[in-house]
Amino acid sequence: HVQLVESGGGLVQPGGSLRLSCAGSEFTLDYYPIGWFRQAPGKEREGIASISNIDDKTYYGDSVKGRFTISRNHANLTVDLEMDSLKPEDTAVYYCAILSRGRLDGGIFGSWGQGTQVIVSS
Repeated sequence: HVQLVESGGGLVQPGGSLRLSCAGSEFTLDYYPIGWFRQAPGKEREGIASISNIDDKTYYGDSVKGRFTISRNHANLTVDLEMDSLKPEDTAVYYCAILSRGRLDGGIFGSWGQGTQVIVSS
């Protein structure tokens, strides 16, 4: 039963930064395409960033492009999401998952984890 573990969320002021991490409970993520998603209250889950397992090519949704950076942290065996210039509309529960078809809209492998809450507020 594949399920990833997210961490690093918290409360931050508008304009601030947070770094989220995604880890495999019993395996390295190096061999898998990974996506970050988020779900705000009352809204559908949204795919926001992904990283390829072939060439580490990244993709970003329009809502986070230029502010968020997805990367592989080989030392910690995680896939991290650096979030800068945070806005109140970034408030959501953030999830990571293995992408079953390498795309954010292609489904995930396994099930969703608990997620990590990000609140952007003054």
